[in-house]
Amino acid sequence: MADELQKHLEKGQYGAPKLNPDEQRRYLGTFRERCYISMTVSQMQDSRNQTLLEKHLADHSDSSLLINGQLPESLQSRYIALSVQAKKKFTIVAGDTSKESDPIGLLVVSPQAVNEEVIDIEKKFNHKEVPFKSTGKKKSFW
Repeated sequence: MADELQKHLEKGQYGAPKLNPDEQRRYLGTFRERCYISMTVSQMQDSRNQTLLEKHLADHSDSSLLINGQLPESLQSRYIALSVQAKKKFTIVAGDTSKESDPIGLLVVSPQAVNEEVIDIEKKFNHKEVPFKSTGKKKSFW
């Protein structure tokens, strides 16, 4: 009985215990296993990465965006407009990411675990995606 009372008092004093609080802090309140794409703040400022995100946002129909609330408003508004254009839900997360040198600024997440091996946008999608070039000549069937 005393053990249950102690747990109840600790829960009231410190809040409910969280699973992997450091991971949730890093990934804007969600778990790494739910992420499709991640962008750091410096990656968000690169227009090539914004183009890549626009191009691949439709790849995941059940996804939504988490945007870091500590970003400058101009950067936030750019990606909010992008999510509205793609008809994706977005949430601005006010988390403490001041301890990190280059914190995550945006995540494309799923409501359940997807376990993507690579989520960093620059590693997942190469900047130099080369379009298919046709030589104009068709090979003979024979």
